[in-house]
Amino acid sequence: MRESDSFEPHVQVRDLSAPGTILREVDGLLRVDPPEVSMFAMPRRDRRPPAVRLAPGQWLQWQINHRFVGRCDGAWSYRLETFNIVYGSAAPDVFLGVPTRRVDERRSLR
Repeated sequence: MRESDSFEPHVQVRDLSAPGTILREVDGLLRVDPPEVSMFAMPRRDRRPPAVRLAPGQWLQWQINHRFVGRCDGAWSYRLETFNIVYGSAAPDVFLGVPTRRVDERRSLR
């Protein structure tokens, strides 16, 4: 969801073998690699957390924030991305509970 479109939910279905995909099934587990980060995002993240592995029925919340500088006027803009990923089928309210695993990559954006 994005603020720019009034937080309208969007669904995206992708082939797990597609380039740039952070999800892969490995040995009966779902491997979630760190989400890609723009080279223009600040602060720099030279060290990223390792991949997370989920068993069927588990879910992960991964949060990461960024600051960007405008190309024309130098104004700052901010982005907070939250990835909620469940492995397998789940109830519609699955993401309202406590995640099985959580990765917090939020940093100070001063």
